[in-house]
Amino acid sequence: MIVKILGVGCPNCKKLEMNAREAVEKLGLEAEFEKISNPKDFSVYGILRTPGLVIDEKVVSYGKVTTVEEITEIIQNLVN
Repeated sequence: MIVKILGVGCPNCKKLEMNAREAVEKLGLEAEFEKISNPKDFSVYGILRTPGLVIDEKVVSYGKVTTVEEITEIIQNLVN
């Protein structure tokens, strides 16, 4: 699983990354994390507001700090 955090490094982006890492760990999965911080790259994913969360090239959240519980549910739906 590849998890990408889209954002310029603001506190919300950092919190989203922490939440995503916690959700992956909670599910006992392995994931590679990437930070996408160049705003020009955000347009590739159609994200206009950060932070953005992309899992396996699918945009699953943007414009908010998604909670650990929400991310856990998203991942479960993607792997099932």
